Amino acid sequence: MGGDSKGISRRGLLTGGAAIGAAGAAVAATPRHDGERGGPPQAIRGDVPWAEGAADAPPAAAPGKGYVWFTGAEGPLVEAMVDRLIPPDPTGPGAVEAGVPIFIDRQLAGQFGQGQHFYLGGPWPKGAPEQGYQSRFTPAQFYRAALKSIADHVFRTYGGLDFKALQADVKDQLLKDLEAGKLELPDGVDGKGFFAMLLQNTKEGYFCDPIYGGNRDMAAWKMIGFPGAHYNYRDWVSRHNQRVPFPPVAFKGRPGWTAS
Repeated sequence: MGGDSKGISRRGLLTGGAAIGAAGAAVAATPRHDGERGGPPQAIRGDVPWAEGAADAPPAAAPGKGYVWFTGAEGPLVEAMVDRLIPPDPTGPGAVEAGVPIFIDRQLAGQFGQGQHFYLGGPWPKGAPEQGYQSRFTPAQFYRAALKSIADHVFRTYGGLDFKALQADVKDQLLKDLEAGKLELPDGVDGKGFFAMLLQNTKEGYFCDPIYGGNRDMAAWKMIGFPGAHYNYRDWVSRHNQRVPFPPVAFKGRPGWTAS
């Protein structure tokens, strides 16, 4: 993390298919080998067993304004923290402007927050840093406990103030202490582990496809010159270190985009 009162340095932080047959005609798909039962190759006849375009795009973040998982003061606290991790400057938007808190909120309300792909069974000895996230709690539970502990610590330490009301340099020092594991939070919450998750989620939300709620208006992609989800880049495979002169396109297209 950077050390000046203007916040953390941005540079330091961010280093289907063909149509099938005529109506009523029997259709045979490519044979497949039934390896599990050891049977002969099988053919699919009649209607194909999938819906055309079903896998073309991931589910979008829940529409509408406001938070769906953060409650009470949680949203403003996350906003104030990520705004110091990626503050706005002439180079590009800050994390709040880019929609990072919305991205985190929607992720915590979904499969990531539920720890659907995490192993949460015991035992739970303290893991080594290189082992990554080691906890019995889902990310959503971890966020809820950590945000409460941080809010309680700030309230007790700074005369009833909340994190958002602190001076920028004080906010930065608190975040540095979290990152270094120097800040002992109430209820035994792992502040260093929480900072690592918050920082990772902040970067994910800043550079994600806008369909997930972050990278609003593809501003982060525009800042770094990333062209996004164009159909293909075959003409550019061998053209190293050359700028792709196309405006960025997200999963759902871009303003002014039309299919030819």
